[in-house]
Amino acid sequence: MTKVDFYILPSADPSARLDFACKLTEKAWRMGHRIYLHCSDAAQRDDLDARLWAFKGESFVPHGPAESEPDSLIVLGLGDDCGQHQDLLVNLDLKVPAFANKFARVAEVVVEDPTIRAAARESFRFYREQGYPLQDHRLQRL
Repeated sequence: MTKVDFYILPSADPSARLDFACKLTEKAWRMGHRIYLHCSDAAQRDDLDARLWAFKGESFVPHGPAESEPDSLIVLGLGDDCGQHQDLLVNLDLKVPAFANKFARVAEVVVEDPTIRAAARESFRFYREQGYPLQDHRLQRL
């Protein structure tokens, strides 16, 4: 069954979610995981793409858009199709994607922004009602 982790960040800045997603992605990739980063829209995906190139000067995190590189180890996607990915889903949308149950793990990244927190609460309820094992990680610093 899919394991769901909620990462609760000590920031109200929505862009902190993308910065944390970069760190989480790099760590998971170095551990050998395939990562699907589910974005809410094209603007968020473009922002995340730029951050993955620049977030750490000494590292390179290979990634690409789902439309042109669906089989990459790290894919930035939109919409309702995650392709063949089944390892780690980093959900940056405000709702649970329909394909979340295909993954071994799901990471939900939450900041103190009221809209994002409300959406995270709804996602938490959904996962709990479906019986997914849930874990929250309250980060003390970024």
